[in-house]
Parts: sequence; C-alpha cells; structure tokens
Amino acid sequence: MFNQSEWIDASDCILCGACCASFRVSFYWGETDTLQPDGVPEALTEKLNHHRVAMRGTNQKNPRCHCLQGELNQQVSCSIYEKRPTPCREFTPGEPRCHEARLKHGITKVIPAICA
Repeated sequence: MFNQSEWIDASDCILCGACCASFRVSFYWGETDTLQPDGVPEALTEKLNHHRVAMRGTNQKNPRCHCLQGELNQQVSCSIYEKRPTPCREFTPGEPRCHEARLKHGITKVIPAICA
C-alpha cells in the first residue's frame, strides 16, 4: 500500500496535529477541574449530556480542538497537554484513526505501525 519512503516517525506528531482537527473528543465530565484540581479545564469543554463533555471545537462538522495551537503538518502543540483528557492520552500514533485523520488533511505520509 505505501512504500518505506512515505513513512514518518511517531515523533512527527508535533508537526501533524491531524487527530486534534478530525474527531470529537468526548469524555466523562469527572475528568474536568470541577472534581480534579489538575483536570481538564472545564471552561474548555462543552456539555454533551448529563455525564459527558467534549473538548470545545471538536463537537462540530469540521472539528478542531480549541487547545490545538499552530498549523497542521507544520508545527503544532496542545495548550493543555499535561491536563489533556483520557481520549487524547490513549490516542496512539500509527493507529488506524491516526492514519484516517492524516489522510483527511492531506498528510499522506504514514507511521510504520500502519504498514505492518
């Protein structure tokens, strides 16, 4: 499917950012700083239902997390990286959704784990 010259290193996540501009990031509201002093800042979330919230900017047709800083495929960062929610912590570079996000934004190079 892809040749080795199209591979990138997982450390290129600091360049990519496609995952932060592709999916809704929803999680249990108890992860916010309402209950946990070092939790996700509640002001950066929006209520989905009684138990779940989403990161602002991700619950729309063309999602982009409000915490994503920089330009996709150039250099990006997360303004709350140390306080990011579980879905962000569990997102693995090279997983199928990573590849899906990259392709959505025209970032065609892939991480080797996709090709194995």
